[in-house]
Amino acid sequence: MQMYTNKLVFVLCFSSLLWLSCESNGKEIGAEKEIVTASSSVEQPTIQPITGTRLVVDSTITLDYIMGKFKPTTHKDFIQVAPKYANGRKDRWLRKETYKAFLEMYAAAKIAGIELKVLSATRNFAMQKIIWEGKWTGTRLHESKENLAKTTADPTERALKILKWSSMPGTSRHHWGTDMDLNAFTNDFFAKGKGLEMYTWMTENASKFGFCQPYSPKDENRPNGYNEEKWHWSYLPLAKKLTEQAELRLKNEMIDGFKGAETAVSIGVVDKFILGINSDCL
Repeated sequence: MQMYTNKLVFVLCFSSLLWLSCESNGKEIGAEKEIVTASSSVEQPTIQPITGTRLVVDSTITLDYIMGKFKPTTHKDFIQVAPKYANGRKDRWLRKETYKAFLEMYAAAKIAGIELKVLSATRNFAMQKIIWEGKWTGTRLHESKENLAKTTADPTERALKILKWSSMPGTSRHHWGTDMDLNAFTNDFFAKGKGLEMYTWMTENASKFGFCQPYSPKDENRPNGYNEEKWHWSYLPLAKKLTEQAELRLKNEMIDGFKGAETAVSIGVVDKFILGINSDCL
């Protein structure tokens, strides 16, 4: 009997302890739930997501690169265009990705009986400065056969005349290694014969290889920028990214270091010329 009584007492005590423990745990769990519920009911700050690549600065693209202030001959991302594709010239350079895509396009065009020739490729700041200042000072005639130093005294008017066909140093797409001029430098060449065949093939097939004509005819959809250039083609997988970075980071006030640079601000060269391109290329 004594042994039975002891067992009974032990069972009762154990049950009491178990009940107290469960009640305590229940309160703790309930309290935890209350804390979670309370914190959930507090109004959280609204976070506005940043969208659009134009709001993101790409640290791999420097302003010096965008403005052509480097030497393509020593830049690790550039490669020489083989003379056979460049009318025998050995001084044509492109980004490696651009060149690879061009070779693929060249092969396809060749099958169609069309030969693509790279007449101009990368031009850095220094090269563009030579072209620009030649026209500015009159040592190089404008496309209109004018000596602008004699015919056009007003700086802004003179700059705008040059900008019909030539970029200010620091603003050219040719700085980037993504753009090239093919086969001829006049629109008339592409209006008939071999030129028309080549241009027709390009308009139908260039996009398959990533290329776009940035300087389409000027109209209500492209009121600003350079005149139409049927010879100028841009490799979009790289050029679009660089265009976005130029829009984000390049300011008119940064355009400097050559004769007539003071007109960049009043003209608004970034918006009107760097961004004044065929919408299909944006």
